[in-house]
Amino acid sequence: MTLWNGELSFYPQPRHAPGFSVPLLIVILVFLALAASFLLILPGIRGHSRWFWLVRVLLSLFIGAEIVAVNFSAQWSVGGINTNTSYKAFSAARVSAHVGLHIGLEGINITLTGTPVHQLNETIDYNEHFKWRLGENYAAEYWDALEKGLPDPVLYLAEKFTPSSPCGLYRQYRLAGHFASAALWVAFCFWLLSNALLSMPVPLHGGLALLTAGAFALFSTFAFASISSVPLCPLRLGSSTLTTHYGAAFWVTLATGILCLLLGVAVVSLHYSRPSALRTFLDQSVKNYGSQVKGSLPLILNNPLHKQFGALDLTTSTNL
Repeated sequence: MTLWNGELSFYPQPRHAPGFSVPLLIVILVFLALAASFLLILPGIRGHSRWFWLVRVLLSLFIGAEIVAVNFSAQWSVGGINTNTSYKAFSAARVSAHVGLHIGLEGINITLTGTPVHQLNETIDYNEHFKWRLGENYAAEYWDALEKGLPDPVLYLAEKFTPSSPCGLYRQYRLAGHFASAALWVAFCFWLLSNALLSMPVPLHGGLALLTAGAFALFSTFAFASISSVPLCPLRLGSSTLTTHYGAAFWVTLATGILCLLLGVAVVSLHYSRPSALRTFLDQSVKNYGSQVKGSLPLILNNPLHKQFGALDLTTSTNL
């Protein structure tokens, strides 16, 4: 490790906070492309079934996109404080900054933004990601951060989540994240199955698949929420203590699970109470097509060459 201006090596140029993670951005773009493709063919659907298919397809795409996207989101548990804290190792300099902690299913994001951003002749704007998913070595990433000479608040929070930390945060959040992620992928598989079954004459099985998808989505939130029953060590930065709360990804997943359960219950209930109404509702396009062609005039097909062979004057009439 080399020294820079008599202190631990540090970034000589300002760091900028990245935007979306690449996997999350890919998921959003894929489902937006599917939604846009459907909107392009929507004008070709006639009658009131156009609005039925609009709601059905967009709602289904939303559920599928949410189940996949939250796997790559760092907004399951979030927290942030404004504090006056030390900035670098072996230095008495202190900075006023906002420190944020964003916990996902595959790791954590730690942000440090100066208030103001330019202090001590530097730009204080950091967003560091530490991963604990399968195939990643969290301890190795932490040692890399030490070699880079990241600011003290970032290293302090990252150290609390190392496997060797007495806090035990690594084991708690990593295990909860693995169970939640596995449940979400199972929910995604049942979401695909429910779409296939609801497009076939087996609405009961489609409703049951939707119920199962909702149950696994809810189980993912319960698995992540299990960490709240374990006492966590305090995270002190300067004179302030950082606390976390459930983020947007947690609440959206909970709402999606409840929505899947409600839709599944509605399909199963209609199957037993009013099966004909359910079949009519799911087959809107067929019904409207039949109503459009009903009562149309017959199409008469004449063969102009039949007289050449001495055939009888025949007329074919077909009702469409």
